[in-house]
Amino acid sequence: MAESDRSTHDGATVAAYDIARLTGVGRAAVSNWRRRYADFPKPVGGSAASPLYALADVENWLTRHGRQFTVRPGDRVWQRARGAVDDLTLGELLGYLGGFLVLLTRAPQQWRRLAKRDDEALAAALTPAVRKAVPELPDGPGGAEPVDVGWIPILREAAAAAGDDQHREVFDFACERYLEIHARRRLVTAEPVAELMVALAGADGGVVLDPACGVGTLLLTAHRHGAGAVHGQEVDADVARLATARLLLHGAPVRMHAGDSLLADAYDGERADAVVCDPPMADRSWGYEDLTADPRWEYGLPPRGEPELAWAQHCLSHVTPGGSAVVLMPAAAAGRRAGRRIRSNLLRAGALRAVVSIPGGLAGTASAPDLWVLRRPGADDPAPSHLLLVDAAASDDTTGTDLSGVRGAWRAFTTDPEGALPETARAVRVIDLLDDEVDISPSRHLPRPSTADSSGFRPTRDALREAAGRLTASLPELDETSPTGQAPSVSLGELVRAGVVVIHQAPLRMTVDEGPTPVLTARDVRHRRGPSGHTGPGPGVVMLEPGDVVTPVAAREPVALVISESGAALGPQLYLLRPDPERLDPHFLAGFLRIAQTIGGQRGSLASRSDVHRLTLPRLPVPEQRRYGEVFQRLASFEQTVRETATLADALIRRGFAGLAAGSLQPRGGSG
Repeated sequence: MAESDRSTHDGATVAAYDIARLTGVGRAAVSNWRRRYADFPKPVGGSAASPLYALADVENWLTRHGRQFTVRPGDRVWQRARGAVDDLTLGELLGYLGGFLVLLTRAPQQWRRLAKRDDEALAAALTPAVRKAVPELPDGPGGAEPVDVGWIPILREAAAAAGDDQHREVFDFACERYLEIHARRRLVTAEPVAELMVALAGADGGVVLDPACGVGTLLLTAHRHGAGAVHGQEVDADVARLATARLLLHGAPVRMHAGDSLLADAYDGERADAVVCDPPMADRSWGYEDLTADPRWEYGLPPRGEPELAWAQHCLSHVTPGGSAVVLMPAAAAGRRAGRRIRSNLLRAGALRAVVSIPGGLAGTASAPDLWVLRRPGADDPAPSHLLLVDAAASDDTTGTDLSGVRGAWRAFTTDPEGALPETARAVRVIDLLDDEVDISPSRHLPRPSTADSSGFRPTRDALREAAGRLTASLPELDETSPTGQAPSVSLGELVRAGVVVIHQAPLRMTVDEGPTPVLTARDVRHRRGPSGHTGPGPGVVMLEPGDVVTPVAAREPVALVISESGAALGPQLYLLRPDPERLDPHFLAGFLRIAQTIGGQRGSLASRSDVHRLTLPRLPVPEQRRYGEVFQRLASFEQTVRETATLADALIRRGFAGLAAGSLQPRGGSG
């Protein structure tokens, strides 16, 4: 695009993080451009803390300075939409945009005629045209009122960006950006979890219902896996229209309603071949007072504080006999005393078939949730004798857990409930669960994998002896001296402004569970280990370099690693500090980061969020910094040896007790 073609501000604006995404660099690099280049574009909106720039101005500047950048078809549409309304109205605009894009695919000739009108006339005519062409869209506020005339330029931009066959791509891009900025308000079911839920529900060719569908992620997954039709309900009318448009643009036959599924069930009396649902958790205003006599509570009235049990029964009430409902539930619902009667009735009736613990990191939640696999029994079906329990959250590395093992366990269980299962799964007799607690938590009945066996006792003992020897040899030597006065200091923020240090962070929604590139995760840093995650190429990915200093954004305990090898990417929830080694020693920097975290941990919470810009360092010559850095290295090495020794000692003790108990070990000199 020629520079003259982008010389005016067309309403599309970008923030610093958008510029980083377009250019494939970190946000810190964009901050450096703003400081170093006097001709960097001036803000046209936003605030001092988060300025907005005209996208056209940014494109011109990047072109002048030879910076590579990529503006996808939906970029300009998204940036204009973001600049046209506030965040609370953005969902309404995107829902309308989605319906408009479906109109373009279904009635392109009609759009060509409408597009010739001026903006005022088009605004008056467009809503009736969209409603007629896309009857699947749920009714929204405003009825048939004209669309806001200020949205018309955005819709024209979308039509131009979509061209003949880019409608889905344009809308998917806008949806991705929308979910990024509303990540706290609109939780989206993680793709691996959605894939597993649909696989366990098993409704190829049938009708799949999601009564709390959000933006339609589970329904879209069901469509990709062969569902004949998808039905949904969503309490937020704007999001319901967004989900409908998203599904239609992907070719899914969809039926959608806006409203609260518990209080105003749009599918009352109807049943689907399968139900999948990731309902709102801990919602205490779910309607207990109004629904005490509801016929859906076939297995018991849900307690006021157990809304998830209401959702589970609601889903089960909409399944045909023999069909399945898979519901994401909080782990506490498997054992809370208030819900034991309902759990007992579900088990006795054979309606609860499996409980699967999902890694919290994979599910995008703070704690590991469960999947409940429910089945509506047929009239003559015998009650199953076993419940499948799977602990897919047993792995310490939750970001890399492969959920395919759950599918294998489910297939084996449904083939033969008493047959062989993977070690992370167990078929428990229903009668053994019907005690005073009716606790169906997988972790309760499936002990986490343990090293408490005797097979490795001798090599563990030998390794402990070697580590203990290194521990003594690595004891650090430091001279005691009288405290001196406060040395001159400098903040890290000042060093950043002077170009001595550059700070990077990973992209906001970076995936760490698949792809060819190793990723150093926050868990890896806390455990002082190598990269365990994986990601693919994408904008904003930051590659680690030797000499980088990495520390968690929220430090549970003091930790700062100096990177020694390249080849891995920086993971989310980490700061990367890249010092100029000729002006600031990396180990010196890492040591004082540890010191600051130790002081902060004494003053604040266990996992306080740190602001690295406030870190202060003594002003010392580089040779003196390196002297300190060498000592910090020795202390860190000693710490690692201490951790290794403690781990080996713990393993030796457990294996010793386990071996003695099992008879595989005996006191030396025994008769055996």
